[in-house]
This record gives sequence, C-alpha cells and structure tokens, in this order.
Amino acid sequence: MDEEIIQPELEEKDLAGKGRVRTRRGIRFWVVRAVLILVALGLVPVILTVFYYPSFVHPISTLMIKDLATLRGYDRQWVAIDDIAPVLSHSVIMSEDGQFCRHMGVDLGELRVVIDDALAGEATRGASTITMQTVKNLYLWHRPLSTLRKLIELPYAVYLDLVLPKRRILEIYLNIAEWAPGVYGIEAGAQHHFGVAAAKLTARQAALMAVTLPNPAERNPAKPSAGLKRLASTIQRRAAQAGDYVGCVD
Repeated sequence: MDEEIIQPELEEKDLAGKGRVRTRRGIRFWVVRAVLILVALGLVPVILTVFYYPSFVHPISTLMIKDLATLRGYDRQWVAIDDIAPVLSHSVIMSEDGQFCRHMGVDLGELRVVIDDALAGEATRGASTITMQTVKNLYLWHRPLSTLRKLIELPYAVYLDLVLPKRRILEIYLNIAEWAPGVYGIEAGAQHHFGVAAAKLTARQAALMAVTLPNPAERNPAKPSAGLKRLASTIQRRAAQAGDYVGCVD
C-alpha cells in the first residue's frame, strides 16, 4: 500500500522537474536568440558604413524610409559636396558643430559639460555632433528613448569618423538632413525654400538654412521670425570668420 502511494508522488516530482528543465531551456533559447538578433542589428551600421565610403553611393535616412513605408513619399535630390556653396557647409558647421574638424566623431568637451550639468541637476543642452546626427539619421530612430539612442550613437559616431573622411560625412549629412517636412537634402531644401540650387545659395540664405536644422518642422528660412533672423546673423558672422574650423571640408 505504501509503495503504491509513494510511486505516484515520485512520478509527479519527476515530471515537475522535467518541466522546469524544459522551461529553463526555453528561456535560455529565447535569450540567446534575442542576443543574436541584437548583435546582428548592431552589425548593420558597421557594414553599411563601409559601403557608404564611395561617393557614388547615395544613402537614405531612417526618416526617408518611414516616409516611404507610410506612403507619404519625400523630395530628395542628391548633390555632391563640390556642388554645394561652401558658405552653406561653413554655416552648418558653425551652427551645428564648431569642433567638427577637430574631434573624432564625439565632442568630449561638450559631452563633459552635459554630464556635469545632469549630475548637478541642471537643465542639459544637446551635445550631438554632425557625425552623431549623421549616425542617427542613417541608422537610428528619433523618438522616443532619445537618451538611450544618444548612448548608442557614441560608439557608432567614433566608428563613422574612423572609416569616412570628414568631407564625406558632411556630404552625407547635408544630403539626408530634413530641411522641411518631407524635404531632404540641401538641394531639395534650397529649391523648396529659395528656388535656387544649393550651389547658388548666398551667405544670408545659407545661414538661414543652417539655423533651420534643429527644427525644420517649425522653422522656415524663407519666412524667418525675428529670433531666427538674429540666430542667422550670428551664424553668418561666424561662417565668414570660420578659418581653420572648416579646413577639413575645403
């Protein structure tokens, strides 16, 4: 009688143990699979960056892909950096990333200030370089989780700077940046706002275009507010005196 009672109990314990083993194996399988997928996704920018080295390759941004996926479409006309008014390149550098020619993808000085402000509980400002913004536009998302995205940007920006020349990074950035809703690239942007080619932008137009970049959905360089005009005047003066700050793209 005792043996008849004990035997079923042992069988139940054995089945429960096997179930736990299968559960652990299942969890381990999915964890490994998730890690492999993340690694594969992480390698995509590493591989694509190499393919983006030749000037005949014209990359598109994740926002452009989104516009295609949602059937909105977009306007983009690729233009070589040699066919962009130098004053536009200078204005964008002096507006977006004054140390572009000097850092290695990440401006450590600006990043240190942001970290110190955050630790002190103060409001932080952006420390994104042109290289980091290029990484974001090419490979990453814009919102939400912007803090997490910025952390991911850092190693990719250093890698992009190692692989691509500064002129090529700026060329890609100017051709994938959004200058108005659904309008990408400086050629389409210049035509959209001023009715001229990127090569024909004046110093004033270039400055207005440059200060539009942080918020192209709200800022219109063709109809600038008083505040935008003041910003453009500052950038125009800085671009005229840029000197060595823009030497890597001249």
